[in-house]
Amino acid sequence: MTAVVNWHAHVYFDQATRDTAWALRESIAARFGERLEIGRFHERPVGPHPMWSYQLKFDSALFAELFEWLALNHGALDVFLHPNTGDALRDHRDSAAWIGRSYQLNLAALGG
Repeated sequence: MTAVVNWHAHVYFDQATRDTAWALRESIAARFGERLEIGRFHERPVGPHPMWSYQLKFDSALFAELFEWLALNHGALDVFLHPNTGDALRDHRDSAAWIGRSYQLNLAALGG
């Protein structure tokens, strides 16, 4: 059995929802503080992600609380979550969850 090292959540946005995404980012920082890491605010697609996004990195102990909060507070934004097990293709393709709408990932960026 493969172990989960940690989790990533990617909050997706575009030019029209940029300010909303930034406001959600500030709410996440205020609510969860040092219990997670907030990545760069990418205003372009990065890696397998087809939308602009920023990443949240967190441990399994925070998963249920963060997932629940995001499910209730994501508004019009979409969130992609995946474990990190060392198999990036599997983590993104087979073991992921979506809050809001789902998108086609660029799996070629992960060797898929």
